[in-house]
Amino acid sequence: ANIGVERYISEMLPKYTDLDTAVIMNIAGCSQEEYIDVMKRVEAVPNNLTGYEINISCPNVGKDGMEFGVDCDLTFQLTSELRQLTEKLLIIKLSPNVTDIAAIAQSAEAAGADAVSAINTVVGMSINPVTRKSNVYTKLCGLSGPAIKPIGVASVYQISQSISIPVIGIGGIITGEDVVEYLLAGASAVQVGTANYRHPAAGLNILDEFIDFCEKNNISDLTELIADLQDDS
Repeated sequence: ANIGVERYISEMLPKYTDLDTAVIMNIAGCSQEEYIDVMKRVEAVPNNLTGYEINISCPNVGKDGMEFGVDCDLTFQLTSELRQLTEKLLIIKLSPNVTDIAAIAQSAEAAGADAVSAINTVVGMSINPVTRKSNVYTKLCGLSGPAIKPIGVASVYQISQSISIPVIGIGGIITGEDVVEYLLAGASAVQVGTANYRHPAAGLNILDEFIDFCEKNNISDLTELIADLQDDS
């Protein structure tokens, strides 16, 4: 559960001090002011965060509930404001529930984002046929896991063709070869989410499978895979 920014600062940030790894904080908000307030509070205290990932798939209460991530102008405005607040890595997490995800990515890049990550969850719904009620309290919800991987791979491909900053691939990664797919589509890195609910060591297992794939295919550096999608001819 989200414990809120005050408890995050007092309880979580100190735990990261001795971690020998990059730590990236994910920020979500219901208004531009909320995003700004959260980042200002975190930036005001000593921390060893590597950067921030900004979830722009949240409804904007100031724009009749429109998600920031479905509008190029809103994406540009929010990214620009946050860019002024930090010199740390700034990643914009994109929604797949748009007509042109590449255009949203271009707006984030133009506003100063260091990278984009894609995709966030796909809008879904589940209904109990016996009770005729939604299986999820909010009715509409976010679908994640292996089912969305083809959407994620396609989105990464479209985005990587349109921007020059790195793309982080997200969505349905449960094997080492899933990682390879995202890299070939143009991702420079990937994230693993849902698989961790299946097994807490999912990330390590996927990494082992990826390394094994590279060794078997004589790949000495993952950059050999990035955006190396081959044509049929």
